[in-house]
Amino acid sequence: KYASKVARMSRVRDALIFRQRQFRRAPGLIADGRDMGTVVFPDAMLKVFLSADLDERICRRYQQLMEKGESVSLARLRGDIEARDRRDSNRKVSPLIPADDALCIDSTNIPAIEVFDTVMFEVRRLGIL
Repeated sequence: KYASKVARMSRVRDALIFRQRQFRRAPGLIADGRDMGTVVFPDAMLKVFLSADLDERICRRYQQLMEKGESVSLARLRGDIEARDRRDSNRKVSPLIPADDALCIDSTNIPAIEVFDTVMFEVRRLGIL
């Protein structure tokens, strides 16, 4: 919940980036985050930038929270996601943007298994696995 608020603090980001980069070692790693391909691991062999439209992301998050048994307000959830997107896209430190060489996938209307298959095709094509 607070990650995007903390991520705009440059001193915190600098310390986190140093620590995150220490995890890079053979045989490799999969890193998930809004600036992994642009800031933390800009030389990664494969960068994937997943997106989906706002309504789809709200629906997915709503389902996740309901499965956990949490009480969820759709209006509040929409506001939270919109605010996070705005913060992350407009911050000066590590803004939310795809890397120039990222594989960009809009998953709005694509089943998760198809997204997985697309990524795995690229992994194999690049000889990563």
